[in-house]
Amino acid sequence: MQPTLVWFRNDLRVTDNSALSQAVSENRPVIALYVLERSPNRRPLGGATRWWLHHSLVALSQDLAPLGIPLMLREGDAEAVVTDVVRAENVGSVHWNRRYDGPGKATDAALKQALRMAGVSVSSHAGSLLAEPWTVKTKTGDGFRVFTPFWRALSARLPDAGTPLPRPKPVAATIVARLDEIEKLNLLPRAPDWSDGLAEAWKPGEAAARQRLDAFIGGALRQYAEERDFPAAARTSGLSPHLRFGEISPLQIYTAVTQAADSSEALRAGADKFLAELGWRDFCWHLLHFNPDLATRNFQPRFDGFPWGEADPVLLKAWQRGQTGYPIVDAGMRELWWTGSMHNRVRMIVASFLSKHLLIDWRQGESWFWDTLVDADEASNPASWQWVAGCGADAAPYFRIFNPILQSRKFDPDGRYIRHWVPELESLGNEEIHWPHEGRGRLVTSTTPYPAPLVDHDRARQRALAAFERIKSGAGDA
Repeated sequence: MQPTLVWFRNDLRVTDNSALSQAVSENRPVIALYVLERSPNRRPLGGATRWWLHHSLVALSQDLAPLGIPLMLREGDAEAVVTDVVRAENVGSVHWNRRYDGPGKATDAALKQALRMAGVSVSSHAGSLLAEPWTVKTKTGDGFRVFTPFWRALSARLPDAGTPLPRPKPVAATIVARLDEIEKLNLLPRAPDWSDGLAEAWKPGEAAARQRLDAFIGGALRQYAEERDFPAAARTSGLSPHLRFGEISPLQIYTAVTQAADSSEALRAGADKFLAELGWRDFCWHLLHFNPDLATRNFQPRFDGFPWGEADPVLLKAWQRGQTGYPIVDAGMRELWWTGSMHNRVRMIVASFLSKHLLIDWRQGESWFWDTLVDADEASNPASWQWVAGCGADAAPYFRIFNPILQSRKFDPDGRYIRHWVPELESLGNEEIHWPHEGRGRLVTSTTPYPAPLVDHDRARQRALAAFERIKSGAGDA
C-alpha cells in the first residue's frame, strides 16, 4: 500500500492539523517530513528561531511516534527534496497546510504541479490563520489596509469557523523514525552556545503551548485588558513563538478563550482585547499575502524618500546591546538578547527609538529582531516594524514619536522591569530610575557604569519631524 506524506512547515503540531488529519483519514501508512529549506528566494532563519525549531522538531517527533508516524528530516531545495522523498518511499498522496509568503506560495505551486504530473495526488489545506487572505477582502475585492475594518470583517466570520480538529488516531508505520537526523540540520548554536537564556525562558513544543494557553486563561487573561502594557506585570500570554511555529493553532486559541469568556463575564474584557491582538496576527499575514516584499519595501511609497541614511555602526551596536542611555530601551534590548523575546509595549518603544530618535532605517531593526526573536516570522516582524516607523499599514501618524522617559514612567512606574534588566540602576529611586542623567553624563551607580544618552530626546524628535516634513508632499501616500 502506498503511504501518504505530510509535509510539515510552520504547523508543528498533531492536534487541529488539517493536513495531518486528512492524511490519516486515507487509512494508509503516513510519513511526516520536515525540510529545512535552502533557497536563494527564502530568507534564512535567524539564530533564535533555529534554536526553537530544533526543540520543536524533537517534540513533534515524540508526539508523532505514538501515532505510528515517523518524522523524516531533510535539508535543501524543498521542491527537489519532497520530490525525492515521494519517489524513494513510493508515496501515493501528499498533504500540506498552505502558507502565504511569496517564495513559499511559489514553491508550493510549482511542487503541486510537478507531483500531479507525476501521478501523485496533492492536497493543500487551511491551518495557519483564522481566515485565509482571499476570504476577507474589502468591498472592492482588495486586501484591507486598516486593521479596524479588517477585524470587523474577520470577526463576523469567526462564529462559523468550526471547532479544532482532534488528535488523529494511530496508523500503521512504514519506516522507523530517526531522531538523530536532527543533528545534521545543525540548528543549535555552537562555540559559543548563547542559548542559556532561551532555555531558561521557554519550552518549545505542542504540549508546552497548550500549558501556556491554559495558564493564561486561568490567570493573566482576567487582567489582560488593563495590565497588558506593563512589562513587569507578566500579563501577556507568551504564546507568540508557539503560534509562529504552529505548535498551537489560532483556532485552538480563539475557541478556548471564547469558551472561557462565555462561561465567566469577568474574563470578557480581557478576552475581547486578547482576541483582537490575535486578529493582528492574521492582519499581518494578510498584508504579506498581498504585499510579498513587506520586509524590504516601505508599505507607503512616499517613505521611499525618507532620509534614512547609512546606519552609524556605533549607534546601531549601542541599541542592539542595550547601551543607549535610556533605561526602558536598554531593558528591552537586554531582555531580547537573553530571552529571545521582548514585551510588546517595549518593542514599540525600542523600535520608535531606532527609527525616529536615531533615524536608522527600520529594516536594520527588523533584521536584528529577525535574528534574535524566537517568534520572528515573515509577516508580523516587518509589519510591526513598518507600523512603528510610520511607513506601514494602519500606521500611527509619523509625529507620534514615543518619549521613552514618559513611556517608562507610565508603564514601569516603580522601575521593576528596568531594575531586572539594567541592574546597574537598581539602587536608584522610583523617579530617578527612568531618567538618571539629570545634570550628569556618564553615570556610575555600581561597579558597572551606565552610558550617557546617545541623543537628546527633544532634539532627536525635532530632527525626525523635520525629516518627515521633506516627504509630506510626496506622491504615493497610501
